[in-house]
Amino acid sequence: MSTHQGRLFAGIDWATKTHAVCVVDDQGAIKVRFEIPNTNKTFTGLVKRLSKLDVEGVAIERCDGPLVEAFLDAGLRVVVITPRQVKGLRSRYTGSGAKSDAGDAYLLADVLRTDGHRLTPLTQDSEATQVLRSLSRTRKQLVESRVGLVNQLHAQLERCFPAAIGLFSRLDSDVTIAFLRRYPTQHAASRLTPARFAAFLRRIAYCGRKPVDELYARIADAPSAGLSATEAEGRAVCVLALLRTIETTRHEERELEAEIIERLDAHADAHIFTSLPKAGHGVRAALLLSEIGDVRARFPDEESLAALAGVAPVTKASGKLHTVGFRWAADKKLRNALIDFADDSRNASPWAAKIYADAIARGKRHPHAVRILARAWVRVIWRCWQDHTAYNPELHGGAMQLQAA
Repeated sequence: MSTHQGRLFAGIDWATKTHAVCVVDDQGAIKVRFEIPNTNKTFTGLVKRLSKLDVEGVAIERCDGPLVEAFLDAGLRVVVITPRQVKGLRSRYTGSGAKSDAGDAYLLADVLRTDGHRLTPLTQDSEATQVLRSLSRTRKQLVESRVGLVNQLHAQLERCFPAAIGLFSRLDSDVTIAFLRRYPTQHAASRLTPARFAAFLRRIAYCGRKPVDELYARIADAPSAGLSATEAEGRAVCVLALLRTIETTRHEERELEAEIIERLDAHADAHIFTSLPKAGHGVRAALLLSEIGDVRARFPDEESLAALAGVAPVTKASGKLHTVGFRWAADKKLRNALIDFADDSRNASPWAAKIYADAIARGKRHPHAVRILARAWVRVIWRCWQDHTAYNPELHGGAMQLQAA
């Protein structure tokens, strides 16, 4: 790469507590090296310092986060060099390939200096997409938190009320929460009679999927949990605390989902992602849209999108050696969004179902078969995304060939 005198390049080794920063000139000599704590207040100072130095660009190992957003807001050129790429490049700078924060910061800056023409800079999505991404990710984190809370509730009930597990559809359903709020332990449910139990279910408008007599028999015939009254009282406090937290989390999930749907409907690219089978006008379509983004130049071809999403394998060929392996260096949030969509799409699209079935028939396991399907969907999604058009099965060659056959 040709360079000009006076150009500077920055590398930042991102960490949880501190960031190591290194700035090199166009000859690779270190001009500045320092560390900053990981707080939003220091980001402003770092951006001002790098802007004052007039650096050519900044190389970092991750593509999102407040630090990256601060650089992009300031108009700095930001390129991403993934952790696996950094690991492979260490032997270029040290014989042992050992890791150090300062060494990685220098490596990032120097690779930007020598190979910057090979690296695509990050581009900010529109404000609408950034907000939608934040909402979608926050809701997903709440869902994960709720699952963890339900697991804790399950563990408590195994000790104090095993008969309540599986009594209704889910432990976080409305009917289960209402029942456990009234009878948090087996000791409390021991006072139940068939008439009182039936009256309680009518009060909470139980759907009647299972007969009341069957449900009551499961509670009455369950073996004793063997808890003393004191321990049962303490366990009840734990169960009620978990129930309150689960209810709060569920409420916030619903609020976020309503906000996501409202903002999705107003987004310029909504028609593309809501037209995909099983994506719908909800959270799944919003997650796909927000993780892919709306900057078309970021993915100039379908291969670049498949690679970042981790649904395209890594092929290594050297002489007689030819291996195909799992792509570890990927945007995991984007991959999860595509995998979730692809897995469910086979329930609505015969074309998707056939691709999945063919992969299983070739001996692929379920996760691998879904990745193959996700890779096939990337071709379709990328084309619709680039053309700003909704998905139409009648214009989808693969789907029409299957229908004709």
